[in-house]
This record gives sequence, C-alpha cells and structure tokens, in this order.
Amino acid sequence: MNILIVEDDPLTSEILKECLESEGFAPFCVSSGTAAIDAWKTGLYSLICLDIMIPELDGYEVCRKIRKKDSSTPILFLSAKNDEIDVVAGLQLGADDFLRKPFGKKELIARIRSATRRVNTESDNNNHDSFVMFDQLLVTPKQLSISNSANPDLIEQVSPREIAILQLFRLEGTRVVSRDEFFDFCWGLDYYPESRTLDQFISRIRRKLNTLNITRFEITSVRGIGYRITTHELSP
Repeated sequence: MNILIVEDDPLTSEILKECLESEGFAPFCVSSGTAAIDAWKTGLYSLICLDIMIPELDGYEVCRKIRKKDSSTPILFLSAKNDEIDVVAGLQLGADDFLRKPFGKKELIARIRSATRRVNTESDNNNHDSFVMFDQLLVTPKQLSISNSANPDLIEQVSPREIAILQLFRLEGTRVVSRDEFFDFCWGLDYYPESRTLDQFISRIRRKLNTLNITRFEITSVRGIGYRITTHELSP
C-alpha cells in the first residue's frame, strides 16, 4: 500500500518512513504543501499522513484542496499542534483522523489500518443498490453522494466514513446508537478515537442534510450516550 507522508522535518520524515516500511507499507515523503498536491494528483496513494506546519501551503490548505475533488482518500493529520481547536479544524476540513505528536508506532499503524480498512470495506459495498432513509434521503454509496429523493438533482458529496455512519443509522432505525457502536462499526475495534472526531462527522452530515432540505428526520444527540434519528411527520 502506497502512503504519502507530508512532513518538513527530515528526521521525523525518516522515522515515519522506516516505521511504515517495517510494517509492509510503501511510503513516499514530500516536505511542502505544493509537493503534496502534486503527489496526490498522481493517484498513487491509498492514504495521506499530513503535518500542519509545512511550507508553501499548510496542511489545512492541502486538506481543503484535496477534499474539493477527492472525498475518499483517507487523510490522517500528524501534528504537534494539538489543542482541541486544531483537532476540530482538521476534522471540519474533511480529515479522517488527527494524531497528536508525539505518538507511538502501534497507535499510528492502528489508525492507518483502521482508515484504509474502512475505505476498502466501503469500496466492496459500492456495488450495492442505493438506499433511502425515512422516505426522503437517498444515499448512493457507489457515487459517494446523498440527495433528497424529492429533488435528486441536488446532490451533496460524502466521504466513505459518512456513508458508514448513515448506514448504521439506517440499520438501527430510531434507536439510540452509542459512541462505542459508531467507533466499532465506522472506524474499527482498534481505533483510538479523539473526543471530537465523531461529533465533527455528525456535524458535517447535519450541514449536508440541511442543504438538501431534509425535513422528515434529524440527527439528535443523547447526552452521555450517543446519537439517534428523530423522525418528523409530514404536515397535513
């Protein structure tokens, strides 16, 4: 598996390269945001490990540019900028995960395997038919898109992780889904979740549902437990 490492510190870059090679990955290192964009455009990489403080274009801008055209390639931020505001900013831009420096080899490998496994699982499921949630939201895994069944021309792109979250909601109906259930189903059992990761994905889905004018249901939080779907009857 080819992995793009975007890191401007030579020592850190070399350590990451050796770490990934020892686990059977094929890493390629670049040291600037511009080089990262050029490498991503080749389409050779299954995952991107991205530092924030890099020259030319910072990691946030790199993530933003990639997500405008690519919602499926996993992006894992590796950064010493580890305040909660930094984590939230990265996740809001569409990153799949945020790992604070310093970190251990086992945790890094676990997060990489979790991210790539989820994408591979979604790819295997992409041949499945589209499904409709509560007679309104049309979810099309193959195209990584959602739309309002009443107005299918209005489309929002979603990530494989967002597809997985919607699939779990569909499976569970209106039952409260715990945070652990989300992480087990959508990230994998060996995932080490940041406190705000799930919340940021839910927030992104909510914004897209609002854009699509989805009114039959909403995602509501259940304090201390998780999230559930709350349905609304059509007005007479």
